[in-house]
Amino acid sequence: MPDPSQLVWLFFRFPGRVSRAAYFLASLLVVLIQAFLLHRFTLVPPESSEAQLWALAFFIAALMSLWANIALAAKRFHDFGKSGFWGLISLVAGIVLVLILSFIPGDPGANRYGTRPNAAA
Repeated sequence: MPDPSQLVWLFFRFPGRVSRAAYFLASLLVVLIQAFLLHRFTLVPPESSEAQLWALAFFIAALMSLWANIALAAKRFHDFGKSGFWGLISLVAGIVLVLILSFIPGDPGANRYGTRPNAAA
């Protein structure tokens, strides 16, 4: 089980680099959490208090995933030696950017954002 501080770094912090595999899996987890909450919302009657609870949970998860997607993309761009501001592209490009960043390898060695991630290239 990973250290909770590593998960906070992965999903909510901007410094450092992340490998293709870690980026893809973390992005997939973010999408699965949103899909689960949306699915639960669709299973309850629309006017119930339970529907309001699931809608609130989905809204909170959507806000948190917005930040997480930008942080993940910024660290992935760091792996190319590019500025983390490129991570803002994830607001527009969405799933297309996830696929692109999941398949393009990063810089082979250390760059100004850190050492190469230890996961597979």
